[in-house]
Amino acid sequence: MERDSIRLLRECDAGVKMGVGTIENTLQYAGSGKLRALLQRSRVHHLELGKQIGLLLDEANDEGKSPGAMAKGMSMLKTTVKLGLNPTDQTVANLITEGCEMGVRSLGRYLNEYAAAEPPARRIAQRLIEAEEELRDELRTFL
Repeated sequence: MERDSIRLLRECDAGVKMGVGTIENTLQYAGSGKLRALLQRSRVHHLELGKQIGLLLDEANDEGKSPGAMAKGMSMLKTTVKLGLNPTDQTVANLITEGCEMGVRSLGRYLNEYAAAEPPARRIAQRLIEAEEELRDELRTFL
C-alpha cells in the first residue's frame, strides 16, 4: 500500500477514535430519547467505519493511530466543563457539531495532503466525512 494511503488511513483511524470517544463522553447527558438514539446510531456507524479502516491498516501491517493526547485531553476538558455548567441537549448537540466540523475540515485537509492515496483509502475518508456531515445536519434540530 502506498505511503499516502497509510497516512490517510491513520488520520481516519484517529478521527474515528476521537469521534467515538466524544459521543461516548456526551451520551450520558442526552436527555431526549431522540438525541440519545441519534448519538448511539452514529457511534455504531463510526465503529463500523473504524473496523473497515482497521482492516485496511492490517493489510498494510500498520497499527493505526490514536488521537493525540493533547487534543483528546482538551476535548475531554471542554466537554466536562461545558456539560457541567449546562447539561442540556443543546449543549450536547453543540459540542458534537463542533467536533463534526473539525473532523470534516481535518479529513478534507488530509485528502488534499495525501493526494496520492489509493482509491480504497480515499473512499473510506470520504465516507467518514459524509458520516460527520450527516450527524452535524441531524443535530441541527437540537441546537
